[in-house]
Amino acid sequence: MTVEDWQNGGFGLYVHWPFCEAKCPYCDFNSHVTRGIDQAVWAQVLAKEVRRVSGLTKGRVLNSIFFGGGTPSLMEPETVKAVLEASKEDWTWSNNIEITLEANPRSVDAVRFEGYANAGVNRVSLGVQSLRDPDLKALGRLHGVEEAKAAFSVARSVFDRVSFDLIYARQGQSLEDWRDELHEALDLSVDHLSLYQLTIEQGTAFGDRYNTGRLKGLPDDDLGADMFELTQEICAEAGMPAYEVSNHAAPGAESRHNQIYWRYGDYAGVGPGAHGRLTLNGKKFASVSYSQPGKWLASAQGGSGDVSFERLSGKDQAGEYLMMGLRLREGVSLDRLRSFNSRVLADDVVEHLVDLGLAWKTENALGVTEQGKLVLNAVIAELLP
Repeated sequence: MTVEDWQNGGFGLYVHWPFCEAKCPYCDFNSHVTRGIDQAVWAQVLAKEVRRVSGLTKGRVLNSIFFGGGTPSLMEPETVKAVLEASKEDWTWSNNIEITLEANPRSVDAVRFEGYANAGVNRVSLGVQSLRDPDLKALGRLHGVEEAKAAFSVARSVFDRVSFDLIYARQGQSLEDWRDELHEALDLSVDHLSLYQLTIEQGTAFGDRYNTGRLKGLPDDDLGADMFELTQEICAEAGMPAYEVSNHAAPGAESRHNQIYWRYGDYAGVGPGAHGRLTLNGKKFASVSYSQPGKWLASAQGGSGDVSFERLSGKDQAGEYLMMGLRLREGVSLDRLRSFNSRVLADDVVEHLVDLGLAWKTENALGVTEQGKLVLNAVIAELLP
């Protein structure tokens, strides 16, 4: 039996729920504040789209499902169940399938979480973002620290696998502030943490404030680098080293779904603004769904929620694999990279990055060092001019 390239990374389903209670000022994800959502209609159409995409890839083993957003914990358990049931019709769930749902602390309650668990969800990722009340307010979050801790306790009572997110390099945050908060997070955590540096994205409220000089107290580049290095050091000492630039886990507790992205597997993308990568008849395609919820809903009801479905060239695939795979501690396979495009890497550029201490190279693997992670985008730009 021929092994297709995507099987090096696995196969997953991403489902995007686009609705939120409020729009966070730093967020550039496809999220919308809407009142009066008809969950029955959304359940029906999301399930319909899953059936459409699974019809293209019948018989595959599904390794993971991820409900992202937006705020998926605003979904009714029946909506989640409808999507999961649809995913079983043309795909086979792996024996250890990981089914993750992102949750906002404000929308957590035991009955709702038990409903998700009964539907099949077995992992929750909680958007805590900070363990300091003033900083939560500055980030535009509607929950407080105690509410977040209570939500975490509820999640732990229902699910064996619970991760949570924190944002650091926040306004007015010192290195010692972050050290203390990170230790608190590790004391609270189970086996997985996602720790992101605050980035200012254009098109967000924070981006607008930054452009007009009204976003004060952001750490400079040196302090941001110190915070990153401290994060790696403390998490490694706690037995949760970074397996990806911003994700830390105890051995065996890594997010299987996110590893599909980083290892450049295949994934179906369903829901407003969702992206996908599917290999069909030996060719890899990129799908993009309509981002506006009403447009997506009408389009999906009419046949397909995709606004585009385009074949990727070998050069495109090499670039995507490199950009995703270099985020992982394990790096990328050089044989696999060259199978996409034999001329993708210039040996002199790789040697230069190794000499600078920004990259490492073995006979069949390339990765970035801890120093290289600090300037990852620049390293990738050098490798993919």
